[in-house]
Amino acid sequence: VYHSNQNTLYTEAVHVKKMEPVRTTLFKRGYCGSVYRIPSLIYLTDDQSFLAFAEKRSSERDEDTEILVMRKGKWIQDATSNNGSIQWLDMVELTTAVLGCNGCCPCCYYRPMCPCPVYEKNTRTLFLFFICICYKTSESCQKRMGKNKARLCHVTSNDNGQTWSEATDLTESVIGDQVASWATFAVGPGHGIQMTDGKLVIPAYAYNIQKSCFCIPICCNVLPYSFAFYSDDNGMTWKVGEQIHLESCECEMAEIIDQCRKSHLYCNARNPKGGCRVEALCESSARNAFGMPHLATKLVDTGGGCQGSVIGFPAPKSHPDEQNADNKEDRPTWLLYSHPTDKSKRIKLGIYLNRSPLNPLGWEEPWIIHHGPSGYSDLALGENFGCLMECGSKSELEEIAFVQFSIEQVTAGRDEPN
Repeated sequence: VYHSNQNTLYTEAVHVKKMEPVRTTLFKRGYCGSVYRIPSLIYLTDDQSFLAFAEKRSSERDEDTEILVMRKGKWIQDATSNNGSIQWLDMVELTTAVLGCNGCCPCCYYRPMCPCPVYEKNTRTLFLFFICICYKTSESCQKRMGKNKARLCHVTSNDNGQTWSEATDLTESVIGDQVASWATFAVGPGHGIQMTDGKLVIPAYAYNIQKSCFCIPICCNVLPYSFAFYSDDNGMTWKVGEQIHLESCECEMAEIIDQCRKSHLYCNARNPKGGCRVEALCESSARNAFGMPHLATKLVDTGGGCQGSVIGFPAPKSHPDEQNADNKEDRPTWLLYSHPTDKSKRIKLGIYLNRSPLNPLGWEEPWIIHHGPSGYSDLALGENFGCLMECGSKSELEEIAFVQFSIEQVTAGRDEPN
């Protein structure tokens, strides 16, 4: 709204800025053309540190991804108060997170994409999942030809991200012959989870090749469906979960513990048609089989869709319903979700709260943490909540920035005017 009173206009602008948490730029677009995309975030409780991952590209195009990069943020406690701060180390390139050799024969080089970490608590092993795609092959080319060129890979670390193993190609051992029915696939992007029963879950999606009534593959007709790779043995072996029975693609998952201490696996996925998000619940641990999915009418999916992030956390003790629950394990789960809030443009990244996550209508109005151009994001819970997001003043591809906030800021911020 235009105001002739310039003081009023200035006051409102300052008010909006005050609502936004302070941003720390972790990956910034370079003058020489380097672009950073696809944020991925995890908090390591034992190390009190955030690990922020991204793709480094030579241009904005997916086909120009060069390498995965990482920055580590260590939580430093203030000796004189309950406050603290995060000190970020310099960016490092994950040189082992790749298949083939960059610079040799192009057909032998696979570019790494879609970082998706998960931490296994029993063995204290950090898994970084990603896909590798043959040289400059685009996603659209794979979908058009019905020829998958993606490989499922991971690297591991046993020292909180200081060093990493060589890449392991899991495609044959985990997916096997099933990959022939996919035009392409990817993990996340974002983060995986470990459930209370120890199960490791890596969100994923695949473009299924449709068949005619004569069972002949129709290569140019492919549809995406979300699912999960999962492990029941601390990450020693992995399996392919069942796909959600509704068109869906990039996704993240969270465990919901209800009032009766029952566990549910929740999936929040990008809708390739846009409009609103796709949600689904898994009630059975067998093959991660999701029940009837539905459209989340209270969660906007911008334009033709955009990646978003979801995280589950114990309801705060300060909440009236949880006053008698001293242990976090005794409190039911709330959900946070991050995504651009505009219906048509990737702008106004918001944080949504659901205090009754089994109710798809329980999502509250979002708190806007960046009013400008915004894209992909990822959430993690440390001393406070952290969000790693693509953002900028003119384009969401200008930088990837980190913000911290509390649940109190979320509940207070959503009541303020945008």
